[in-house]
Amino acid sequence: MGSLSLVTIIIIAANIMISYKGFSDYGFFERYKFNVGAVRRGEQFRMFSSGFLHADTSHLFMNMLTLYFFADGVIFSVGEFNFVVIYLISLILGSLLSLYFHQNEYQYSAIGASGAVTGILYAAILLDPSMSLYMFFIPIPIPAYIFGIGYLLYSIYGMKNRVGNIGHDAHFGGAIGGLVVTLILVPSLFKTDLLMIGLLIIPIIILFVMHKMGKI
Repeated sequence: MGSLSLVTIIIIAANIMISYKGFSDYGFFERYKFNVGAVRRGEQFRMFSSGFLHADTSHLFMNMLTLYFFADGVIFSVGEFNFVVIYLISLILGSLLSLYFHQNEYQYSAIGASGAVTGILYAAILLDPSMSLYMFFIPIPIPAYIFGIGYLLYSIYGMKNRVGNIGHDAHFGGAIGGLVVTLILVPSLFKTDLLMIGLLIIPIIILFVMHKMGKI
């Protein structure tokens, strides 16, 4: 990790400043959060602006901590500009998948950088598949690609059963963004890590098959 890249500092600072503005200004928060009804009325900017708002300081802290851990590795591999591309496309795809699954729920709202941050996490997994990850309740290292597959499957479960006050679909959309953009930027991964790519794609196929079958 070492010293943070300037672009990472800017993204974290933007999340902190905009989130704290939302904490203290209810009108600002309501104006810029993701809301299906508002988006369908033409306020598409919410699909972007909502990615810089958070519910509280713990929500903000967890997203920014995850970004801190994985940003440098992605920047080292693809550069700062492409890092920002991955971040922003993952943010938008997270919002798009939320809109897709909740398009008829006009009151559905969401906020948070989770989609964008999940995209960076999945980019990091692709770029460094030998990496190990730790989870708070499992005291042993988990191979990154196993974590990646398991988290996507858990997200499907969360979407199907509406587990917690969590935007599982935004996480899933962000992961798709991170995977797809990274593969476009680093196509050599298809030669070096094709099996891992195939395994990570399986949960994505499962999600859309289940949706087609009316299971989600």
